[in-house]
Amino acid sequence: MDANFACTPMSPELCLRREDDRDLAVLVWRFDAPVRVISSAPYGGGIGRRSWVLNASVPGDYARVDPAAHVGEIAAALELDGDGTGMLTAVDVTTAHNAHDRGVDVAVTVGLGHPTWAAASDEAAELVGTINVVAWIPACLSPSALVNAVATVTEAKVQALFEAGIPGSGTATDAVVIVCPDSGAEEAFGGPRSTWGARLARATHTAVLAGAR
Repeated sequence: MDANFACTPMSPELCLRREDDRDLAVLVWRFDAPVRVISSAPYGGGIGRRSWVLNASVPGDYARVDPAAHVGEIAAALELDGDGTGMLTAVDVTTAHNAHDRGVDVAVTVGLGHPTWAAASDEAAELVGTINVVAWIPACLSPSALVNAVATVTEAKVQALFEAGIPGSGTATDAVVIVCPDSGAEEAFGGPRSTWGARLARATHTAVLAGAR
């Protein structure tokens, strides 16, 4: 992991936790003040103000069916204050791939044990694996621009997987967290040809491609 990745005003903190007799890593981004976030993570998803983001490793044989509660337990153990959002992955988060493009920073953990196509059969869609994306955009995005930015991340991810020869558009449990300031003039657009969306797309593509390869 590139320790200089700065998705927030602070670099992510690497924490270790003991769980089921195993040492497991957690990446934690803590914010000096609440930021605006859009998240598809199981804990703290949606659009809102958040004080932290975490991406936690779990064992490859993970069998819990309450990921939101599990993230809450991890956050409590780490004494994370305020509202936050968090996700889980069977990938060792210390192997996160990072990319930067003119102010936009992206950190990605890429787990491709079971890639699937978005429009796959129900049986295929039940297979698990996870690509988690955390991105920082240093401009205040409007709610609609944040939604558009999630689509931009997804498009860039699929492009990277295609170029890496992966037979799928992602996994059944991919998550995206996009962080931006909660004040300032709002940017109205987050699509791939907008100013910030283009940078987000390139950084996401670079990081996912590196992880997929």
